[in-house]
Amino acid sequence: MKTQIKLLTLAVTTLIVTGCSKLHNTNTSVTEIVSEPTISPVYAPAPVSPLSKQRSASGNSLGPQRILSAYTYPDFSRPNVNTEKYQNLEQNPVHEVLKEPISTFSIDVDTGSYANVRRFLEKEGRLPPIDAVRVEEMVNYFNYSYPNPAGQHPFSINTEVVDSPWKKNARLIKIGIKAKDIETQQLPPANLVFLIDISGSMDMPDKLPLVKKTLRLLTEQLRPQDKVTLITYASGEKLVLETTSGNQKDKILRVINGLRAGGSTAGESAIQLAYKEAEKSFIKNGINRILIATDGDFNVGITDFETLKGMVAEKRKSGISLTTLGFGTGNYNEKLMEQLADAGDGNYSYIDTEKEAKKVLQRQLSSTLATVAQDVKIQVEFNPVTVKEYRLVGYENRILKQEDFNNDRVDAGDIGAGHTVTAFYEIIPVGQKGWLNESRYQANQNVIDSQKNKEYAFLNLRYKQPQQKNSILLSQPITVKTQPLNQASEDTRFAIAVASYAQQLKGGSYNGEMKWQDIITLAESSKKKDDFGLRQEFIDLAKIAKSLSSSPKE
Repeated sequence: MKTQIKLLTLAVTTLIVTGCSKLHNTNTSVTEIVSEPTISPVYAPAPVSPLSKQRSASGNSLGPQRILSAYTYPDFSRPNVNTEKYQNLEQNPVHEVLKEPISTFSIDVDTGSYANVRRFLEKEGRLPPIDAVRVEEMVNYFNYSYPNPAGQHPFSINTEVVDSPWKKNARLIKIGIKAKDIETQQLPPANLVFLIDISGSMDMPDKLPLVKKTLRLLTEQLRPQDKVTLITYASGEKLVLETTSGNQKDKILRVINGLRAGGSTAGESAIQLAYKEAEKSFIKNGINRILIATDGDFNVGITDFETLKGMVAEKRKSGISLTTLGFGTGNYNEKLMEQLADAGDGNYSYIDTEKEAKKVLQRQLSSTLATVAQDVKIQVEFNPVTVKEYRLVGYENRILKQEDFNNDRVDAGDIGAGHTVTAFYEIIPVGQKGWLNESRYQANQNVIDSQKNKEYAFLNLRYKQPQQKNSILLSQPITVKTQPLNQASEDTRFAIAVASYAQQLKGGSYNGEMKWQDIITLAESSKKKDDFGLRQEFIDLAKIAKSLSSSPKE
């Protein structure tokens, strides 16, 4: 009997040593677990295994698992390290007016950077990566009370010049655009294709569950004349809801509520299918738009950034736009989300909370879906008699060549109903010390012309009516009329506070002596009527950023 026990013990020991050796050779951690793949329809409840009752040492459920002896293997569907991707953009440089008097850029109505930065500050308690901060998206997150358009054009143009808080003797030129409002019930019929990422990486509380809440909000506002198609994609794409009228909300919601995550991410073929379905249900003179909800973590099929961007840019010629709704953390590909929306003549938003979903797809539904002007370009010619130097604040990935302005084949940003767009130039008037040294051999040869010294610059703007090929030109001068910052409109002061906040998050190299408390004070003095608490929330974010800053002068 003792001999049999010894033999049994030896056999068990051998098995354990062999198993450990194999695990060691494959570099597999003895503490990792693997999720059991669910084989079920993408919109049906996933089966629950008895093993799903297992819990971690902390008491939290580890989900459905496959137990492999005493060891398990890693779950590659979820990121273990931070792999978030952002576009690396250097801040716009200072230009000499004598050498480069003309500045050209495309408008931008995206707001995703603001919400994403908020996530870093509020939820993660840390300052965001510098590349996650885009000044124009911070400023344009807020609506401003610019006058509604009164004439034949779909937007109004508003300018204001104030003293800069960033550099002594500098001025800030604000250019504000306000698109005409369209009530939701007055929108043209909409053909909407929801393209939903249900891959394994979306199986997190701030991803697919929040996507479903977002889609429910949009579904609630559908009208009988609207149509919805729903496509999911993971290891493969699937049409889970064929084109359905907006009055069948229960049917649409059942499909949304049943979405489950699992598998790798094959985004390219799913986008192709989305365009195919959108073309089948195309509404002439209506809204035709794909809304893709994902973390942008494409890892199957065409994953090359430029290839995906080029494909979407080609598809926009069909009259179908692409809006991107970004979700999640850890593996979030913000670069892809923002650039796909730009290429697809849509807009990019980052959804970090249900409150943000309501802002984008409930209160601002008209501006999210309905385009009132396409390919909107701004070109400013600075007057060398009155301006010595200038820099454009933000819009780094929207810069256009001078010749692009008159070329109607060059794409630019679109503006939706009710949108406001704001841009700032910081300028150094002639006779004041600027950022650059005076040239020894190219002294200012300007002759003061009494007719020209009344203008800082001349503003040109081009846009197209939706689905038209030829652009329309608008022009107006920006006069030499400056007011102190404390006498500027509340909207201008608040927008400058937001721009200052964004520049400070990017290192503050252009903020001069302005500190975090100065930014907070400026915002507090200009928060005016704040129906949804967005301006107060901004002030709270600035206070968080101040507390996280390590700079001794802050």
